[in-house]
Amino acid sequence: MELVSREDFLKHQNDRETVRKTAQQVIKDFAFFNIEVRFPEDLSLAYNDLFDQLTAIVAHMLSENSEKLYAVLYQIDLSEAAIRKGVAQMSDHTLNDVITHLILERELKKVLTRKYFSEGNL
Repeated sequence: MELVSREDFLKHQNDRETVRKTAQQVIKDFAFFNIEVRFPEDLSLAYNDLFDQLTAIVAHMLSENSEKLYAVLYQIDLSEAAIRKGVAQMSDHTLNDVITHLILERELKKVLTRKYFSEGNL
């Protein structure tokens, strides 16, 4: 059973605290590989800001250092199967955009899962 449904993801995407924590999670996971992601100044534009930053990073890693990208995706816990599924579902988007969207979605799910368990939902 999936703890964070697609509906939960969409509902929380505009919650400022959840967006802030998601941005922090992205920054932390990428910093592990010495990749700088800046904290968005305007939380209302955070998704777009993070999306733009990550799309450029993903594009660079796809062309220059795919092994590092695979390591980042492993750290984030984003499987190859999830990426293939995402590519099939978002066939009108570039691979960079699909991977970036899936990264942000996975990081948000981590935040929401932590929140779910911290509220005593066992």
